[in-house]
Amino acid sequence: MILPSYNAAMRLAAPALRRMLARRVSKGKEDPARLSERFGIASLPRPEGTLVWFHAASVGETMSVLPVIRALAGRAQVLLTTGTLTSARLAAGRLPGFARHQFVPLDHPVWVRRFLDHWRPEAAVFVESEIWPGMLTACDARGIPRLLINARISARSAAKWRWLPPLAMRLLGGFRAVHAQSPGDAANLRGLGVGNVLEWGNLKFFAPKLPVEAAALATLRREIPGPVWLAASTHPGEEILVLQAHEALLEAHPDLVTIIAPRHPERGAEVAALAAAPRRSLREAPRPGKIYVADTLGELGLFFRAAPFAFIGNSLAGFGGHNVIEPALLARPVITGPHNENFVEAAARLRDAGALVEVADAPGLAAAARAWLDNPAAAQAAGAAAQAAFDAAENLPARLAGLILAAIP
Repeated sequence: MILPSYNAAMRLAAPALRRMLARRVSKGKEDPARLSERFGIASLPRPEGTLVWFHAASVGETMSVLPVIRALAGRAQVLLTTGTLTSARLAAGRLPGFARHQFVPLDHPVWVRRFLDHWRPEAAVFVESEIWPGMLTACDARGIPRLLINARISARSAAKWRWLPPLAMRLLGGFRAVHAQSPGDAANLRGLGVGNVLEWGNLKFFAPKLPVEAAALATLRREIPGPVWLAASTHPGEEILVLQAHEALLEAHPDLVTIIAPRHPERGAEVAALAAAPRRSLREAPRPGKIYVADTLGELGLFFRAAPFAFIGNSLAGFGGHNVIEPALLARPVITGPHNENFVEAAARLRDAGALVEVADAPGLAAAARAWLDNPAAAQAAGAAAQAAFDAAENLPARLAGLILAAIP
């Protein structure tokens, strides 16, 4: 009874969903020119041939799945759906020519049916924890094989699923294959009765290095000739702690530039107001002794390379952490807060390699940064250890591409 009730509730919620999307448009969180895609109305034609549909929630999931998409070159056409403007912009710049992007429809039965009527995918691939009952059951009704890759399910989420075991088996057990991103996630899935769980490693470990424009990097290095460090993917409440750490470091390093790259670039003005800081989005140059707000999209590879180490946000004032692998692949050691619940295995690898320092507050952040600013050779050695922690990667994207193609009738 749960799934029919869910679909009925979504039908009744249609007016509220339309109002919600209108509010998101007014706040700059939806593209008004492509809003019809959220109702399942395609803005692109379906390509000829075999089509694999990938659904990734946002930027992190999109970045991790791009290598799998590229591994399908010459063997299938690809549709990627996401739900955020930032992921759409990322897709526009990073998707290969045989792939196209659409915004995912909301999980309303009519809108999902309209979407599937147009695209008619031969396989549906969901990334990490994208479990939408309407989409999954609509795929099943059409005989579209579905897979879950880089699956992530916490012990807390697994406990909630156990309250409804038939629903868990209907939705989670209906995947043709489930690739778990860590042994802990695999154990949680098996504990729910999911039997076809693969442990091939975390796809985020195998992501390509973040790109950079050589000219932009050379320019930024000229603009910051003195000491510099980076606070990346920060959330509200963390920037003030980074500012406090910056001010504590100025006594020993008066020309220090602390780069803050907020997780959501649209918060650039808010972050800059904390310290009257120059903003990259306004083409303002960094200044010695000041915070520099890196509120642009797609340049994180530039800032990781410009700084010898990085603090990764959503871990100090936030919860769950963000991707600590991206800086590690670029030989940059990492500072985080105590909350790395979303990257437990990756954080453990870096911790074991001596390339991750966990802090609890602004003084701790300042102390960790000071240690590497005062000893650049130690920061460089820790960065080399960070990179080595992920060097022994298998060709997971190609294996997953093969798994997807094998699921197509």
